[in-house]
Amino acid sequence: MNLLIRADSSSTIGLGHIMRDLVLAQQYSDDNVMFACQALSGNIIDQIPYPVHLLSSNDPEELIDLIRTCSIDLLIIDHYDINATMEKQIKEQTGVSLLCLDDTYEKHYCNILLNHNISADKSRYTGLVPEYCELRCGAEYTLIRDEFKTEKQIKREKLYDLFISMGGTDPTNMTLRILKTLSNKLDICIVTTSGNPHLSELETFVQEKKNISLQVNSSLIAQLLNQSRLAIITPSVMVHEVLFMEIPFIAIQTASNQKDMFEYLQKKNYVVLKEWDADAISRFHNA
Repeated sequence: MNLLIRADSSSTIGLGHIMRDLVLAQQYSDDNVMFACQALSGNIIDQIPYPVHLLSSNDPEELIDLIRTCSIDLLIIDHYDINATMEKQIKEQTGVSLLCLDDTYEKHYCNILLNHNISADKSRYTGLVPEYCELRCGAEYTLIRDEFKTEKQIKREKLYDLFISMGGTDPTNMTLRILKTLSNKLDICIVTTSGNPHLSELETFVQEKKNISLQVNSSLIAQLLNQSRLAIITPSVMVHEVLFMEIPFIAIQTASNQKDMFEYLQKKNYVVLKEWDADAISRFHNA
């Protein structure tokens, strides 16, 4: 089967779509997997271990031409700017089977809808998808990277008091705002990427601080998390990985698409914040 994944990454979009799609792609190891992406600023196209077709726009006609050229059987769309109208146009003009990823309860025109968040509620898609659409929602469909499954079997020394990851690009510069409130007696691990538009500012801030380890484009995220006592993250895909690793955490909402996960965690009595509050760390002083 020829499978095409349509997703983007950038300094503003973030890296989460591509990262979860790479996990999903592993489920199709016997198929011919390809990606279709725009070369946006701060993208991680070079980290995609599959053939990548570059698109010049988000015009559905361009994607339709690619589907026909590559004889695509299954199209996976993971993109907030591709709506149900565009999906219907693509499907009707190509006959392709369509799987859409969604985490904000939008309308979709697809054969399969995947919301892999632990907070996903299947009933909320009533009237949003065709009657024939297969709904894959909730924890049983959560996409966890293999590195975390391997790392969980290893017991490591706790080297860091705090693990901080505000997403791959941290467009709101939340990491720096947090760091400015923390004691220099805490050993801190910061995880970010070269797609972070505030990276140079962050590097300058930590330059003279021996208690802070800044990890850029690290391939050891699971290990660094395993070596930490408390994680400060966004209520996003990272929540699944932190829960899987059983690490206490504080989640700070930094984007509107994190609202559903934020509310779910709040109902489950996890520590979630709309704005950073350094006093929240005191809740874990015995961690």
